[in-house]
Amino acid sequence: MKEKNLNPNLSTDQYNVCFLKGTEPPYSGKYDEFFEEGGYYCVNCKQKVFESTTKFKSGSGWPSFFQPVEGSVKIEKDYSLNMERDEVLCVKCEAHLGHVFTDGPAPTGLRYCINSLALDFKKNE
Repeated sequence: MKEKNLNPNLSTDQYNVCFLKGTEPPYSGKYDEFFEEGGYYCVNCKQKVFESTTKFKSGSGWPSFFQPVEGSVKIEKDYSLNMERDEVLCVKCEAHLGHVFTDGPAPTGLRYCINSLALDFKKNE
């Protein structure tokens, strides 16, 4: 994977998720059961990728959103682990954020299943 603007402050676990396409264990991420108002940013390049108003409790073990910030992510096919999934990448730095599935709530019907390790959160001011 092509790395863009690698943040030297990423932890080993964050690097593993963002650039080696790892996945944190379910129910282990700090944003899974976190519902404060604010924005979620790519941990690598600091681009805003999700708003708290689109976050919902999915029960999947990962933070879930029904919609990203417009123009902030791109979707690519992921054929790893003998599956076909839609991978969610930060459009600015190409960091792996998670995957998107078609079992989400209205209005989109989508569930962006995102690793907490790929996100930073900032409260609304």
